Amino acid sequence: MRLILILFLMFCIKLQADKTVSQIFNTDYRNQLFMDVEVALAQAQASLGIIPKWAADSIESKADIEYMSQKDINAEYELVRHTLVARLNVWKRSIDKEAAEYLHFGATTVDIWDTVLVLQLNDTLDLLVADLLDVETSLLKLTKDNLETYMTGRTLGQHALPITFGKKVSTWLAENRRNIERLRHVQSKINKSGILKGAVGSYLGLGEQAIQTEALMMKNLGLNEPAKDDWHGIRDVFAEYALTLSIISKSFGRIGHELTLLQMTELGETEEDLGSKAVGSSTMPQKKNPRGPGKLIEYSRLIPRISEVVLDDMVNSFERDGAKSDSELKLVSISTQEMINVAKPLLKTLRVNKLRMRENLNLTNGLILSQRLTFYLADVIGKDTANDLMHDVAKFALNNNLSLKEAALQNEIITENITEKELDRILDPETYVGLAIQQAQMIIEEIHAKRLADNL
Repeated sequence: MRLILILFLMFCIKLQADKTVSQIFNTDYRNQLFMDVEVALAQAQASLGIIPKWAADSIESKADIEYMSQKDINAEYELVRHTLVARLNVWKRSIDKEAAEYLHFGATTVDIWDTVLVLQLNDTLDLLVADLLDVETSLLKLTKDNLETYMTGRTLGQHALPITFGKKVSTWLAENRRNIERLRHVQSKINKSGILKGAVGSYLGLGEQAIQTEALMMKNLGLNEPAKDDWHGIRDVFAEYALTLSIISKSFGRIGHELTLLQMTELGETEEDLGSKAVGSSTMPQKKNPRGPGKLIEYSRLIPRISEVVLDDMVNSFERDGAKSDSELKLVSISTQEMINVAKPLLKTLRVNKLRMRENLNLTNGLILSQRLTFYLADVIGKDTANDLMHDVAKFALNNNLSLKEAALQNEIITENITEKELDRILDPETYVGLAIQQAQMIIEEIHAKRLADNL
């Protein structure tokens, strides 16, 4: 018996681990949440003596979707043309007739469905946070593995100054952690958004103990104490949720865009692992087209557009109107997990061409170190003089197809103040990355401290 119980618990844990956002929004899961909400209401009312305890227990004993098939709901809906009433009518067929009189006692449809949606979003947030923590694990490793992988830092598409790839990835790492914190912040508001306030938000129809009933109902559902205001016609928390997903999509869109550029033939600094059998083009065998990065860019365009509709839902008439964005909230939630599921294997298996990164540092023939040479000379001949001089030297090098060293050695002012040996030291890009390595290490330490606080 004990073995059977252990196996059952393991099975339940696996089901929870395998749950997806898409499943959270499927019909059966939604119907089960609907029944859970009604049970939480009934048990709250029973605790306060509003309905009999036996009635609440009877309702709870039949709170399983086996007593409310979607096929039967669809047939009933054709008769009553009301989504919630159709479900109640089907469910009541399995409940003791006297107990059924207390089902959905004093409640209104919008309270039930909005609380169901809150539960769906709360479950979704749990999964999305877990997904971003997986991404964080990959980004931590990618940062650590490339602390001293020297590469070109680019601004406006041009070679600017040397950096390390670890420094670059550490910015993704820090941004991803901020997105985790954004999700947790909005979840704290979602958790307070369960609602039982009646048709116009004033608790009419719910009795003198309506406020206590609402609080108990949400406690039964595992939600926090509900907000005091009637937010039905406002829906700003749902808008904040959707806009938070938009921000996250832009984070991944930026990573996807950068990896697309880094994988360009001319750069070749990173490469997506597509497997040994992957075909880049049907007619051009040499191509290694990035796929994951492109998908991330697509999601970064799609998700904000869906979120705009949720944002528009903040404009409602009076206490409430018929406009709702539930379908958009479903779509934006599912799309966000799909996007993260593209990012996870991409970042976990990303190939970093360290040799190519180092080679590309030399593409400007040393000119990427112009700033360093300018600063060195500034201490000798003055900042403005050194700046003007180095602009002339850089221009001379470009016009004559010379390296910075070659051009510098042809300038008398430079040769009078710097030896060739010292010039070689100055023009070593690996010794001119500022605090890039320490910066990445600090971010790693910060993330580890936060993961420790998360018990990870």
